[in-house]
Amino acid sequence: MADKIYVGNGKRKTFDNGSYIVKFALNLKDLKKAEEYVYEMNGIKYINLEIGEKKVSPDQWGRTHNVTVDTFKPNPKKQSEHHVEKQDDSEDIPF
Repeated sequence: MADKIYVGNGKRKTFDNGSYIVKFALNLKDLKKAEEYVYEMNGIKYINLEIGEKKVSPDQWGRTHNVTVDTFKPNPKKQSEHHVEKQDDSEDIPF
């Protein structure tokens, strides 16, 4: 498992009805360090991020969450083992 790449911090904001949001800011300089985890689908580039509560929450600036890059990379060999060829079956639904 790769070391965590921290790219931001956030604060939890709770509303009167008990719901909440986490507002966070990303450090683009730190995010640039994670370019190897950028992937492309349909011509659009993505990066997966994780947001989690800080161990010491809130910190001295009132931040309750941190943002890290999801560094998981699937094993291509394992994926191909699970690939099953579709058999031609005339009773298949046509979609």
